[in-house]
Amino acid sequence: MTTMDAAGTGAPASADAPGTEAGGGHDTPPSLSGPAAAPEDASSALQVDRSQLGRRRVPSVREALSMVRFERVGRTPAERMARAHDIDDLRARARAATPRPIFDFVDGGAGDEGAVHRNRAAFDALQLVPRVLRDVSTIDTSTTLLGRRVAAPIVFAPIGLARAAHPLGEIGLARAAARYGLPTVLSTMASVSPEQLARQVPEADRWMQLYLWRDRDASRAVVRRAADAGFRALMLTLDVPVAGNRLRDVRNGLGFPPSMPLRSALRVAAKPAWAWRTLTHEPIRYALTETGGGDFVTQTDRTLDPSATFAELEWLREVWPGPLLVKGVLDSRDARRLVDAGVDGLVVSNHGGRQLEQAVATAHALPRVREAAGDDTLVLVDGGIRSGAHVAAALALGADAVLVGRPAMYGLMAGGQAGVDRAAELLTSGLTRTMALLGAARVAELEPGMIAN
Repeated sequence: MTTMDAAGTGAPASADAPGTEAGGGHDTPPSLSGPAAAPEDASSALQVDRSQLGRRRVPSVREALSMVRFERVGRTPAERMARAHDIDDLRARARAATPRPIFDFVDGGAGDEGAVHRNRAAFDALQLVPRVLRDVSTIDTSTTLLGRRVAAPIVFAPIGLARAAHPLGEIGLARAAARYGLPTVLSTMASVSPEQLARQVPEADRWMQLYLWRDRDASRAVVRRAADAGFRALMLTLDVPVAGNRLRDVRNGLGFPPSMPLRSALRVAAKPAWAWRTLTHEPIRYALTETGGGDFVTQTDRTLDPSATFAELEWLREVWPGPLLVKGVLDSRDARRLVDAGVDGLVVSNHGGRQLEQAVATAHALPRVREAAGDDTLVLVDGGIRSGAHVAAALALGADAVLVGRPAMYGLMAGGQAGVDRAAELLTSGLTRTMALLGAARVAELEPGMIAN
């Protein structure tokens, strides 16, 4: 038999080598041969080690201060936002800067918010498998969405009443998207109109989101206004037949446009900067509809049509000339039927966990929807995406791009325009870094084999 010498090479074992029985030559595990003997003079060995460190001394003040780096306090909003190192940092800053009822309106979900947490947990649980010896000296995150090249496969999702977070609202979101070469989607329930957005951010790649109202003439009017204002894609949201049970809003007594009982209004007084900004700008209201006021459930059930069917796609195609996407798809059977009906794209979404509280996580639904839709249909996904690594994982699972809503809104609440810019920067730079680490120089190289589970 052989033993390993100090250099790790095999050497013949002597007859009386430790751990060898005299009769049979079998190795005895060290754990069975008793504790190792202590060195004869452990204290002297310790003294030798200490002597090698030299004598202790008292450092000078200059030496101690040389280990401290004093950082300049950010003078500009961009400098202050640069100290947010991920989307969770932006969320923490948003929570500190915004009254609780408004923060909860953006951050909250339906019921016990299980769907919100599952969305995030599903992406966090994905393990990525990198490839090696691939040239990643240049990373190209650009891709083509609906016939147009975009800088990265990231789209700013539609957000209702974004001006409740900051007076810039949807304008700030669109400016950041345009600056980073990303599309932005304007909500039917937005606080600025399609004409305002087109006028103030003409360079933005603008898409329009649509709910099906009970008043179909009003829905048609929204579609025509979006087309006339140069919006190039329409995103029909179908996962709100009735209102979700958004308990944070209920407990805060939040109405829309923003109003609240005295107990919640007192929390606004604790955020004077938000209150001053909000009260010194134009009142926050829906730009495209008059809902009559009230809480979210009342307004939704009064305005949206729960009787909508696949037949709606026919008249919508008649009034909308451009690409048509459908948002809120989680079932592969619906995906196949929608593709057969001629839609141009699908959005795998559970409305950010704000509707059905027990809804499947979007990362789990995505592969099945992609398989049913086939390779020729645009597939996007949203829900729980908080980093460039999540974006890369979504693309590896089969998405062509992702929608992000809360990350952009956290930035808006945290720092206005600089905050939204920072959110876009974190997501795009994170995607670039993740692609390099995965060995994917182009978006097309992110493939299912890079997902371990």
